[in-house]
Amino acid sequence: MAEEAPRIPIPWAWYGGGLLSLAVIFISSWHLQIRPQELLQGLPQMIRLFQEFLHPDVSYLKKVLPALLDTLRMAIGGTAMGAFFSFPLLFWAAKNTAPAPWVYHLSRFLLNFLRTLPELLLAALFVAVVGLGMMSGLLAIAIFSLGIIGKLASEKVETIDPGPLEALQAVGAPLPVRILWAAWPQMSPDWLSYTLYTLEINIRAATILGLVGAGGIGSLLTTAMKSLAYPKVAAILLAVFFMVLLVEGWSSFMRRRIL
Repeated sequence: MAEEAPRIPIPWAWYGGGLLSLAVIFISSWHLQIRPQELLQGLPQMIRLFQEFLHPDVSYLKKVLPALLDTLRMAIGGTAMGAFFSFPLLFWAAKNTAPAPWVYHLSRFLLNFLRTLPELLLAALFVAVVGLGMMSGLLAIAIFSLGIIGKLASEKVETIDPGPLEALQAVGAPLPVRILWAAWPQMSPDWLSYTLYTLEINIRAATILGLVGAGGIGSLLTTAMKSLAYPKVAAILLAVFFMVLLVEGWSSFMRRRIL
């Protein structure tokens, strides 16, 4: 007689966790006044919009492509500027290369602060300072990129092999020399990888900076949405999709080659 397969007990905590999750969802929905019937009432409108998105205005691409190139230049320029100015902050924000403890804590605080500022908010602030146009978007992307690249690269510096740093310090080499010949060669591939990763983020973020007047494809997108020209909106989104896809593919290929 064949033996029965052993039964795997199911922890009652799974049921309790599922019931608790459902309870949280219902309570949150009630508190936020989320009404499913309103979603059902708007379903015909959603279907109509979806049908319009299925027929993009291809002729509008003649106007979209120049703005798309402006967005691409803005993202690349802002990322490059942020990567350049991440020196020497990324080394000051690492314990093993900071010249003094207060410099380390101040640099860490600055990088963490910059990372908390959304690009859209930065763009709105720069629009108020330098006016409408791509310069505001470029500066916003540069500040945001500085925070991300500096933070990630500084953490990488703290994980490098301390042997070369200690060897140069033993022979009396100053800190800039130790950074240039011992720290930088070890983490430069990762720094470049972080820069390419930040570029991928900025390509997507740059498309919406036009909402606050920072130029690029976002300005066309805002105008088309306000005029309810959804075929034009679909054409813009289609162009942005292919641009993001190409840039991410190229960036992923380059990061694989580097690392």
